Parts: sequence; structure tokens; C-alpha cells
Amino acid sequence: MATNVFINLPVSDLARSKAFYTSFGWTLNPDFSNDDAGAVAISDTIFLMILTHQHWAQFTDKPVADAHATSAVINAISVDAPEDVDALVGRAVAAGAVEGRSQELGFMRSRSFADPDGHTWEVMWMDPIAQTGDWEAVGAKYGDQQPA
Repeated sequence: MATNVFINLPVSDLARSKAFYTSFGWTLNPDFSNDDAGAVAISDTIFLMILTHQHWAQFTDKPVADAHATSAVINAISVDAPEDVDALVGRAVAAGAVEGRSQELGFMRSRSFADPDGHTWEVMWMDPIAQTGDWEAVGAKYGDQQPA
């Protein structure tokens, strides 16, 4: 069964957020974008909906969190190769993101960034061997760099 993922984020400046996210090479879908929202295709199955605070309020009675001060979610996406982690985070930082934490485990590496509204993204790569959960094979390839 094919499943699509829609990540919805409130943004304080829609034009800035559209420019920020499309600077990575992600694509704005004009058919689902207007003055209140931007539909950004991350992949064939992952979509980012960036919504003005006023539009966001149509979907919840809760106030918009200040993502610069609080944390509720980390949006993590995988890439095909270790160097793709650096490439995507590099483009994000060049577009105005603030770089966050990184992790190097040999079989897995990640770097994170916060968008202009403070929403956290983690870009990660994992060796296909580790994706199988065969920690004996991971240990043989990478030594002690294994999950606890």
C-alpha cells in the first residue's frame, strides 16, 4: 500500500518559507499553493505544507508554538549517501537555516538544522546493512559503533 506523508508547519512569513524550502531543490506545487499556504514536494511521497499562522488556526484550537523556544517534533528525512547529508544541510544553512546537532556512528550519520521559524529537521543516512537490523554484520563492518 502506497502511503504519502504530509508534514504541516506554521510559518510566520510564507514568502520567506517558500523561498527557503525551494532553495534546496524541493518543488513548490502551485496547484496547492496560495497566499495562505505552500505545498512543497520533498519526494514522490513526502510533502511539506507550510501554512500562515491564520491558516494554521483553521486546523487546531491550540496556539502556534514558538519553535525557537520549544521542541515538539523533529522532522527527519533520509538521503541516499553520506555526502548527501552534507549537501542538503549545506544548502539549508546557505538559505538561512541554523545548524544544530550532528551524529557520526559509522553506520549512520546525521546533521540537523532549524528553519527560519525554528522547526527542526534532521537529515540522515544509514548504511543498508544497519537498516536490516543485523547488528552482527554492522559490528563486523564498523566495530564498536553500534546502537546501545
